[in-house]
Amino acid sequence: MQYAAERFSADEETTLRPYFTNLDSPVFALVNLPEVVKGALFARYSRSPKSLRRLFLDEFVGDLDLTGDLTVDASIGLARAEELYERVFLEYGDDSVAQLGGVHLACEQASNLLTKILEWGRLMAYLEQSTRYIPYDTRLEGRYRFYRPKNVLESELGLRFIADMDATFDTYSRCLPVVTDWARESYPKQPDDTDFVYKQTIKAKACDAVRGLLPAATLSNVGIYGTGQAFEALLLRMRAHPLPEARAYAAMMLHELRKVIPSFLTRVDREDRGIAWSSYLERTREDTEAVVARIFGEEEGEPRPAVALTDFDPDGEDKVLAAICYPHVALADDQVLRRVRALGTDERVALLRAYVGERSNRRHKPGRAFERTDYRFDVMTDYGAFRDLQRHRMLTIEWQTLTPEHGYEVPDEVTAAGLADEFHETMDRSEALHEAIAELFPGEASYAVALAFRIRFTMQLNAREAVHMLELRTSPQGHPSYRRVCQEMHRLIENQAGHRAIAAAMTYVDHETYGLERLESERAAEAKRAAR
Repeated sequence: MQYAAERFSADEETTLRPYFTNLDSPVFALVNLPEVVKGALFARYSRSPKSLRRLFLDEFVGDLDLTGDLTVDASIGLARAEELYERVFLEYGDDSVAQLGGVHLACEQASNLLTKILEWGRLMAYLEQSTRYIPYDTRLEGRYRFYRPKNVLESELGLRFIADMDATFDTYSRCLPVVTDWARESYPKQPDDTDFVYKQTIKAKACDAVRGLLPAATLSNVGIYGTGQAFEALLLRMRAHPLPEARAYAAMMLHELRKVIPSFLTRVDREDRGIAWSSYLERTREDTEAVVARIFGEEEGEPRPAVALTDFDPDGEDKVLAAICYPHVALADDQVLRRVRALGTDERVALLRAYVGERSNRRHKPGRAFERTDYRFDVMTDYGAFRDLQRHRMLTIEWQTLTPEHGYEVPDEVTAAGLADEFHETMDRSEALHEAIAELFPGEASYAVALAFRIRFTMQLNAREAVHMLELRTSPQGHPSYRRVCQEMHRLIENQAGHRAIAAAMTYVDHETYGLERLESERAAEAKRAAR
């Protein structure tokens, strides 16, 4: 055996089994321990010559609570763990310790403005309630599901806000069954499809078509998994955010997180730590807004296409080829690049083909050499599509304030179903409410803006992330709005940037159009269920 197996007495094995997935391999997982204990144990581990299991036995086991069923749940004394964590974390300043404990946190009834704030961090995992599969024609405790900003409700606009929002949801509720009936007539059920597959596909088609009617105030649920460090960073940003909903929600999150990982969040509301940090974020944002306003004034926007490639490296493919070669030679980086630039076409093709290989599915992706070049896109699309693209965190995305300024898009399905007039009427109501709120509460005005209105944002991503995002977001089951954006990105990489070899490596980018986007995906899911 390549690895030395640890030896434990029978009693020690009995003690260890509830907490470790094995007792003899060098690879194992920790189970049945509070998150703060895992963090404290790893913190001590980083400064001890002992193995983790031995360290646990020698220094932690004395605080075990041995009452109850150890096979279900066993816990260690939190007081000692938190004392150790505080000593290591605060005394030594080891921020990496806060990466070692995580929490699954449910964030419910958040507006579609707040969900984008929650999903800002790169090093967290998110699942958000989908407007594609969940109709918003039902009520929560007798009220339509939209956020009600306190200061707006308490103002002279309060009654109008509620009335306009209710009218919008009424329209959505009327349009959804009409578009559903249109979809059934336009796309009859195929003999080989089950009722379930057909129903789910038609439902997704209808929800996709009418989701643009929903306002940004629409409530959503987000499931988040993150480390203590990631949650700390998120809370510090939220506490400095100008949106009152974000600040109030941060207080609720902190309260709940402290039930699970209290020690990881001790700095958030300390005057000299978290409060000072949040104040810094707030101050720099306000100062920057003031300077930018002074510089740009009332400058008018110039016309641009919906997707524009605004920056790229003309030498990007050379640099990717050099990055491919670098781990396999003993030469300096600039020397490798110089040699690659002298390669002939056949050698360049052979090198990239060897690196990319035969990709039997889109999850077989090229390696980190594709991170050597990047692209910056300016995009303007409806807010609904933006919501989906914004979730790609391994890139840099910045967005502007959601307003009605850039107009809106009417889905072809809505027009075909005879609902264009109702759609336009809802957009007019949304724009008028936005203008009224903006005069008194500029920060809250975006709640009134329908998801069909366009928003402008930039996305900067390297070629490796482009492979992932463009292949995923052009797959047949994707929403037509973001499929068009990503298809155009792919064309621009190939034609404007001239990175034809990199574009060709994205073999799973799909430029076709589909009537029932979810049909093949639902069929595949049904086949898996049948196989089980």
